[in-house]
Amino acid sequence: MNFDVIQQSFIDYIKQPSRPLPQGTEARRMKIYRDLFFNNINGFVTSAFPVLKSLYAEDDWLALVQNFFLNHDCETPIFIEIAQEFVVFLQTEYEFKQGEPKFIIELAHYEYMELVVAVAKDNFDHQPLGLDIKQAGLCLSDTARVLQYSYDVQRISEEYQPDEPAQSPQLFCLYRDTEDEVIFLQLNPLTAQVLGFISQHESVYFDELFNWLKQTYPQMDENDLIQGCCQMLAELGAKGVIKHYKPL
Repeated sequence: MNFDVIQQSFIDYIKQPSRPLPQGTEARRMKIYRDLFFNNINGFVTSAFPVLKSLYAEDDWLALVQNFFLNHDCETPIFIEIAQEFVVFLQTEYEFKQGEPKFIIELAHYEYMELVVAVAKDNFDHQPLGLDIKQAGLCLSDTARVLQYSYDVQRISEEYQPDEPAQSPQLFCLYRDTEDEVIFLQLNPLTAQVLGFISQHESVYFDELFNWLKQTYPQMDENDLIQGCCQMLAELGAKGVIKHYKPL
């Protein structure tokens, strides 16, 4: 038997111990290997999705992680990438059980994005936004993400589990502040659109942003639009969400 076949049988048994033991191994040793692998995956997933886990009974949570461990082809040992793979599993492979809340996909994605923002590297080409907003190359910080969900995922807990999506899209930004805390910021549609527009560019100047806004909101007075946009950018700049793109 060649090495590839032995290796595959080893992997198959670790994922599903009802399969035949790999040639030349004993059940006691394989159980040690399997417990080690599964406990590591369970630990990673549990750490990444604490709110999601809190909604499940212990046995049900273990069954969910076991489903992921058995059926999803996860090829990475990196913590944050395992969290991403778990979200993909829920989005594309998981079959919901009767009565299981539909918001778990969005909740899992939200918790994953919190992790992404928490570990994102600072971009040294992104400098603090000064007072001269109209002359700066505006960019979205690499430690910020603009998000939209159907459910108000930021409120979900053991005590609050919505049966239906919110009446309007839930728009917000996750960003990391100067104390390295991940902060939730609720957005109105205009602010979300501005941040979405800026995020599509490496940098964009105020004139380009304003021209886009005029086309998007032709009913608004130009002076009010300029004043409101400048105030918005100043507030977001103070929080570190919007930066000045200034390559070193």
